[in-house]
Amino acid sequence: MGRYEQQRQFLKSNFLEFKHIKTDKAKGLPKPPTVKPYDSSSDIVNLPDVKEEIVKRQTIYGCIKERRSTRLYSEESLTIDELSYLLWATQGITGTNKGGLILRTVPCSGATHTFETYLFIMRIEGLQQGVYRYLPEDHKLLFMHELSEIDNKIDAITLDQPFVPNFAKRAAVVFAWSTTPYRSEWKYDISAHKKILIDVGHVCQNLYLASESVDAGACAIGIYDQKLIDEVLGLDGDEEFVLYLGAVGKKRT
Repeated sequence: MGRYEQQRQFLKSNFLEFKHIKTDKAKGLPKPPTVKPYDSSSDIVNLPDVKEEIVKRQTIYGCIKERRSTRLYSEESLTIDELSYLLWATQGITGTNKGGLILRTVPCSGATHTFETYLFIMRIEGLQQGVYRYLPEDHKLLFMHELSEIDNKIDAITLDQPFVPNFAKRAAVVFAWSTTPYRSEWKYDISAHKKILIDVGHVCQNLYLASESVDAGACAIGIYDQKLIDEVLGLDGDEEFVLYLGAVGKKRT
């Protein structure tokens, strides 16, 4: 029990302690940006508008019922329309509320939106292989860089998968969600970190359901080489670091 105690405490609510803390927001410190800036001269890819017609399985009941963690993928590529839809479903901006807070397709504690979406793209029609970042405000992709032997690099990042070894490198695309914790810490202080983990679960579940709706399969990945993936994505590993991954591909029949 001893070695579990600290982590079990982390899972519990600390609201009574939190309510006595003066957060950085309460101190009047500036709110951190909720999206990561980028150089406008970067290599930008316009994504197609998301349209309902992309959805093949029309009922939410069917998507929930048929959802499974899919680790066996065909060689078929995803279309750029399907990728556009998956990005919108997981982090797309759908509006703002009366207070000016950004609203997305997934719930988020206090609209703090600590996540950035990075993509390891292997087989997307019309896109070259490489590493990309999603720009939710513009619904575009930023091409970051090519990655030599991308499949082997993904294999190294995802380490020893217990059920189907090496499955991630056979996906059409691997989503990697990073977190910038201070976006939540500014508002929630010591309560931020539990909220971040809850929120990323909402994101990945949307990836599962959206993938199912276009006859693709997704699988969450929680086993990965933290240092290696942060280095590949150019993250400092402290103020921003990868939190969760998800592989997506067309299902093998």
